[in-house]
Amino acid sequence: MRLKVIGSSPAWPNPGGACSGYLVEGRLLLDCGPGVLAKLREQEAWPTVEAIAITHLHLDHWGDLVPWMWGSLFGPGESLPKPELWLPPGSREQLRPVLATLGTEDMFDRAFEVSEYEARVPFAVAGLEVTAVPVDHYAIQAFGFRVKGDRVLAYSGDSGPSDALAELAQDADLLVSEATLENGGYDGPDRGHLSPAEVTEAVADVSALRVILTHRPVEREAPPGFELAYDGLELEF
Repeated sequence: MRLKVIGSSPAWPNPGGACSGYLVEGRLLLDCGPGVLAKLREQEAWPTVEAIAITHLHLDHWGDLVPWMWGSLFGPGESLPKPELWLPPGSREQLRPVLATLGTEDMFDRAFEVSEYEARVPFAVAGLEVTAVPVDHYAIQAFGFRVKGDRVLAYSGDSGPSDALAELAQDADLLVSEATLENGGYDGPDRGHLSPAEVTEAVADVSALRVILTHRPVEREAPPGFELAYDGLELEF
């Protein structure tokens, strides 16, 4: 399985970087944060991905769907097939007033083939099988993804400490996990992010697992002994 990191920044972009975006097998984009579309356009005039799956509705994970929509309807993507767009349960209704303010409430339906996934119910997309597992991220509904092809990729999305991380990582070949915080860091009683030590603890009983940390600010020191994602990183596993 091939993975390309398009964007690996936290909620604020690292210098020259893009927010969350991870391209699997060149066909499936996991999250589409600010800066991701421009990075994809460095590779081709307009992205030809078959599908996009969004973990949750914080803007740094879906914000570039808006310019993507404009380019699909009125720009270089106008003549291309509409990619599938998979959103968390209830998202279409939640996004309607937001989209109405930005343009029209149906603009995603005009630019994408929109569906909503269900928790722990596998769905087939772009020749792969994806399962969304609920994770803890403040008070917002959020998910991590297990992507199954010839191999299994686990992607945490944004998550605080949760038993779901071990569920995501079980029997996976690669875990891409957020690690926004310093070890010993704290982001409030309703946790929403992880430190490197908390990632290690969460998957301590998952054997033979390769872990790559992402969603990490450059202002925080690189934790020793960990692989870090960066924009443009390409992996085959």
